[in-house]
Amino acid sequence: MKVLVIAAHPDDEVYGVGGTIVKHVQCGDVVYVCMLTEGVTTQYRNTRDKISLTNLIEQKKKETLKAAKILGIKKVFFFNLPDMKLDTIAHSEVNQPIEECIVNLLPDIVYTHHWGDVNKDHRLAFESTMVAVRPGLNSPIKRVLIYETPSSSEWNAPIITNQFMPNIFVDISDVLPLKIQAMKAYKSELRPFPHPRSIEAVTIYAKKRGLEVGKKVVECFMLIREIID
Repeated sequence: MKVLVIAAHPDDEVYGVGGTIVKHVQCGDVVYVCMLTEGVTTQYRNTRDKISLTNLIEQKKKETLKAAKILGIKKVFFFNLPDMKLDTIAHSEVNQPIEECIVNLLPDIVYTHHWGDVNKDHRLAFESTMVAVRPGLNSPIKRVLIYETPSSSEWNAPIITNQFMPNIFVDISDVLPLKIQAMKAYKSELRPFPHPRSIEAVTIYAKKRGLEVGKKVVECFMLIREIID
């Protein structure tokens, strides 16, 4: 099977789907990542030197490719949309990269962001994914799932429409070290504990989710749609 992971920013694919990506690869599936934004220009907005910003964008790509190699991802497609500014461009421009990946790759499974994340780029990535994965007679997609992202999925207002309520759980006990190794590839994104994007916190999250289904360590997802032939 072919798997496509939609990520708004570099590192989202590791935090949300890292262990599950490894499980897919171990099963013989081919995994691709659609990286929507460059993940730099807003985060490092105080860097006014265009040359420095360009270097930072290239460094972020190197971190992404290093993490991809650790997880076994076949290819990352970089689209370099503006970081944290997807709401400033036309909806169709956010749809286009995702649609392009789907047309060219014909994935069986698509993972994308949660609609209730506090991060607006994540929410818009979800909305554009839903446009791109619309069912059709020739659609190859059999399964659409959304993933949670630490410091984004749990930080929005506690109202029911924002809540991430998983119904798919993947045991990643045997591949957690690889997920952590891939997280460490993103040196610029790791934070000290108790920040949710610290190594310790992500491990705690995975154990907490594991407790919900009687497993030691899991990643979890919300199933949006599954088509069984």
